[in-house]
Amino acid sequence: MNRAELARLIQEVSPDTFEPLALEVFRYQAACNNIYAEYLKLLRVSPPSVRRLTDIPFLPISLFKRYRLQSGTWEPAKVFTSSGTTGATTSHHLLRSEAWYRENARRAFEEIYGPLRGRAVLALLPAYLERTGSSLVFMADDFIQRSQHPASGFFLHDLRELSHRLAELTDETLPPLLIGVSFALLDLAEQFPQSLAHTLVMETGGMKGRRRELTRPELHQRLGRAFQSTTIHSEYGMTELLSQAYAPEAGIFYPAPTLRAFARQLTDPLSPAPVGKTGTLNLIDLANLDTISFIATDDLGIVHPNGTFEVLGRMDHSDVRGCNLLVRDL
Repeated sequence: MNRAELARLIQEVSPDTFEPLALEVFRYQAACNNIYAEYLKLLRVSPPSVRRLTDIPFLPISLFKRYRLQSGTWEPAKVFTSSGTTGATTSHHLLRSEAWYRENARRAFEEIYGPLRGRAVLALLPAYLERTGSSLVFMADDFIQRSQHPASGFFLHDLRELSHRLAELTDETLPPLLIGVSFALLDLAEQFPQSLAHTLVMETGGMKGRRRELTRPELHQRLGRAFQSTTIHSEYGMTELLSQAYAPEAGIFYPAPTLRAFARQLTDPLSPAPVGKTGTLNLIDLANLDTISFIATDDLGIVHPNGTFEVLGRMDHSDVRGCNLLVRDL
């Protein structure tokens, strides 16, 4: 199946068509992505032998830091980069089409929360706005433009103005969206506590060294108390993904139609973990058609029988085995 046909089917993917389509994407990337082809060779996996999703090898996410991961030959329209401490190697994710990213990101959000158009979108992303290449800023900017709401916009450090803007939106038909990095939302909560019961308060994670790391329940408790809201929402995304997952409540993430999560065993990265048990997350992101769709992350999590998942934290790299030995040979 060629790239154009795969792209068309991905835009129409449903739960019933996900698995056969993912297998087609696997065959395409095994043939057109040189790094992935070499990885399969090292694992001694023949692409024709892969007939189920559980047979597909997942590429370690660390390779986004070392290689130009690309399926096919094309010039990138944009390059997303991860944040990192000074001197640290960052991940790079090539984007073939900005429109492709926008369409998938909108669909992921609107599947759960309804239309963006007419909804005020307020983005509090200071650590991301202060650097270039952030996929989160790119997504938030598109949501702001898509909303066509006069109150929508980015807020860097002006928390007072953001607080005033939120107070003016309490009677909106569509609940406003306040999306922010964790440390900035905590700053807002401490300096300007107010009722945001009518607002979708959504944290994207990350203290970025600004504060002590908190568990998600502790973070949500603090935000919920300050904003007089029983529900704090979460967004799960990363530089290496073009799809997102959202948790409307209790840290249970619902993946985009193009995304599916699996768990692998902590001590054997090539073996699946039982459903409902803690493991390290493997992700299939069909929106990554032009790079690599099969990613072994470093996030600990639990995948539930209905396809939702939890994110429990980051794997201790001292426990990594197997995949890293193969990575050194690539």
